[in-house]
Amino acid sequence: MTPRRRRLYWVLGIVVGVSAATALALQAFRQNVMGYDDPTQIAAGQVKPGKRFTLGGMVQQGSLRRAAGSLDVDFVVTDFRHSVPVHYDKVLPDLFREGAGMVAHGRLDERGIFVADEVLAKHDEKYMPPEVARSLEQAKAGGASGAAAASTPAAAGATSGIGAANVPSTQER
Repeated sequence: MTPRRRRLYWVLGIVVGVSAATALALQAFRQNVMGYDDPTQIAAGQVKPGKRFTLGGMVQQGSLRRAAGSLDVDFVVTDFRHSVPVHYDKVLPDLFREGAGMVAHGRLDERGIFVADEVLAKHDEKYMPPEVARSLEQAKAGGASGAAAASTPAAAGATSGIGAANVPSTQER
């Protein structure tokens, strides 16, 4: 084998190795990126049971239930149009409370209950992930007017919780 041919094989080997590493990194990145879904999208059947995704919305007033003697917690997340029951079996963040915004990572089980692996609470009353804020604003504009919205406990928490005035604009961030 000539030195020129040996160099060619080395260069080809390096190019193939870098290409394979890049392909593996992109595939891992794609698998770890989870899209954001709100309760309305779940109710519309856009999320399949067993698929991991991120759920965001407001914790419905009066929905928090703790199991005695364990860390198990059940609550309801709403976007003021639809609601999703959530089950979580770890320690909740200190800022987690009813009527406040939250984001959870997990999956939907066969019964339609979101089983959370991780629950994140908003860190102050002026911040909410942009997707959650946009979804809640759309829900309030489209579905929160009328008797159905006024009859839900979540609608009562909407005035004291996150509203459009409490969501910072992109210039404030």
